[in-house]
Amino acid sequence: MQRRRFLKQGLRVAMGTAAFSTLGLGLGGCGFQLRGYGEPLPVLPALALSGADGEFMSAVRKALTRAGTRIDDQAALRLNLGRASISETDPGLPGAGSRDIDLTLTAPFSVQRQATDAYLLDQQTLDVSERISVNDNELLAQDDARRAARKSLHEAAARQLLERLRPLAEQ
Repeated sequence: MQRRRFLKQGLRVAMGTAAFSTLGLGLGGCGFQLRGYGEPLPVLPALALSGADGEFMSAVRKALTRAGTRIDDQAALRLNLGRASISETDPGLPGAGSRDIDLTLTAPFSVQRQATDAYLLDQQTLDVSERISVNDNELLAQDDARRAARKSLHEAAARQLLERLRPLAEQ
């Protein structure tokens, strides 16, 4: 009796997988593609950077340079970066051994025309989150995990910023 039930359940899973695969192949075969996926980001030719130096500023500088944007103080547009802040939310109990911590980076930014100081993007905010697992018995590993998560958050926020700048490059 249990063998029949097991076989029926296996058959259902196999049929569901086959149906899902067929749907995926059908969409791929007809030329379906997510909008913007796999396309290079439009590039702003040049951009002036303004803001406090730090990890976030260097991550943004690297991301812009990698995307082909020249950093130039005389550029037509100026990207103003506010101070990025990282907050921690620890829903677990201290001393409970292994627990998860949510890290959230928040960074304000705006984009202005240098000639007129008119805002193209005013008072925008980037928000990026990551969850890390820490163990109270391994303090050094906990510091390493936090350091890696902070670096990852800065890089993710820089990528999100490039996506937000995309409409300006398309104009």
